[in-house]
Amino acid sequence: MTRVARKRMHTRVRDTYRMTKTKRRTKDLDQIQDDLKPENLARLLATEPDPELPGQGQFLCVECSKHFINDTALVAHRKTKLHKKRVKDLKVPAYTQKEAESAVGLATDNQQKRRADMVLG
Repeated sequence: MTRVARKRMHTRVRDTYRMTKTKRRTKDLDQIQDDLKPENLARLLATEPDPELPGQGQFLCVECSKHFINDTALVAHRKTKLHKKRVKDLKVPAYTQKEAESAVGLATDNQQKRRADMVLG
């Protein structure tokens, strides 16, 4: 006789379970690109201490939208592969609504319409 495999082996896979939860959801790339604009960046970096955030909100990685407990942890984070990959992804311009509509085929036609008699004549 052969062994019978147990059923439902992956019902609570930790990674997929965590990815679906919205409380740990990170910002999307287009939201972070908005944060990297000079007027928003100055506002983010000049925040008052918040006791509920790690490191009272003083050590922020803007590219990853993540707070750290001290400067040492922030410097160590900037050397990681995940941070470098996020910076590389942010160099690509954001996907706009105009690009999405043109991909579907809803392009705007700014040319003048020809009259029917010009086409026939």
